[in-house]
Amino acid sequence: MSAHGHVDLGHTVAGWTGTTLALLGFAGAGAAVCAAWTPGIWIGLGVVAVAGIVTWLLHLAGWGKPSGPRPEAGWDWRQRDAGARTGHADCLGCRAGGPRRAVAAASRPRSAASLPVADSGA
Repeated sequence: MSAHGHVDLGHTVAGWTGTTLALLGFAGAGAAVCAAWTPGIWIGLGVVAVAGIVTWLLHLAGWGKPSGPRPEAGWDWRQRDAGARTGHADCLGCRAGGPRRAVAAASRPRSAASLPVADSGA
């Protein structure tokens, strides 16, 4: 059992890809600051912006997961989310994906997954 209990922390292809791109962009911008290379700073910050867009597009394509608890069968980070086409309830990314997706996500109530109770032993 992890320090966070028996829950899924949302590791997804979208999350890992976006985090890796953002890390590379920040590292590149930081190296450019050290080298006093102004175009490199802007290139690094551009990569960070691209990381956000790529993460959002992968989420809309089904490689992200909705927020909140999920059943243990859906914890694998390589598993696509079948409900992504219609949008996730309370998801800013899905609402930004267009009016049809936002309406579909708002009309569906979010289901709560039942999770086992974590051990409180020492």
